[in-house]
Amino acid sequence: MLLRLQEIPRVPTLSKEAFLNDYFKQQKPVVIERAIENWPAYSKWSLDYMRKVAGKKTVPLYDDRPVHHKDGFNEPHTKMKMSDYIDLLKKEPTKYRIFLWNIFKEVPELQNDFEYPDVGLRLLKKLPMLFFGGRNSHTFMHYDIDLANIFHFHFEGTKECILFPQSETKYLYKIPHSLITHESIDFSNPDYEKWPALKKANGYRSKLNHGEVLYMPEGYWHHMKYLTPGFSMSLRAIAKNPKNLVTAFYNLLFMRHYDGVMRKLKGQKWIEQKNERAIHNTNKNFRAVRSSAVET
Repeated sequence: MLLRLQEIPRVPTLSKEAFLNDYFKQQKPVVIERAIENWPAYSKWSLDYMRKVAGKKTVPLYDDRPVHHKDGFNEPHTKMKMSDYIDLLKKEPTKYRIFLWNIFKEVPELQNDFEYPDVGLRLLKKLPMLFFGGRNSHTFMHYDIDLANIFHFHFEGTKECILFPQSETKYLYKIPHSLITHESIDFSNPDYEKWPALKKANGYRSKLNHGEVLYMPEGYWHHMKYLTPGFSMSLRAIAKNPKNLVTAFYNLLFMRHYDGVMRKLKGQKWIEQKNERAIHNTNKNFRAVRSSAVET
């Protein structure tokens, strides 16, 4: 049984007014297929080009190993020269990904290859981030700590994106005091006997190709899987919904620090307790929903 996913709407281009009225105000995702064909990056940016301009830079790498209590917040699992990493991507499948790398601080000339689109939102110009991955590498299902509006621009290859709005959190086995779902879930092929609540979750899916842009509304859960080696850039605008804005400040100022303290105090037991609580809470909610449905 597959997840209950509908295809994300796709449009060739999108005016600012149409974006604001049809997608931002509705908080619905959309893929824009031809939004950046006038950017130099559209024709220039490739893995080979990134090797050329950033090959000597040391990059942070992440894989899909289970969370350990000694892991720091967004702490990389290893590091490698960019040229060696791109060679690895081209040679064989690898789980290593570059995650949240602000390459523009180290290679500022890349900023000349793109522009900040006029979408009616104030994009944060100090936080453009790049993400790289090899064939079949993927992220955990997660949402961003600041619950931002995200514009995800993809380059080279194909990436599969699965999204869920925050309204579906109750079915996703969210880890308490964290931004991820239970790490054991395979969102490409979920085991419904082990994760029954997933049957109720309604989400979205799309495949991104070179030059396409995905708009992810505030706080959307997202799971990214690289079907081929490639990379993406994200631009973001702060959350506009007051509830999301409060949650963002809570996450940044309290949640991540509290979780860090508990890891130091309780060690791996804290991680195990959170994983167990995620299963207990979600299955409890799922049983309540099923019971209510039977009664009505």
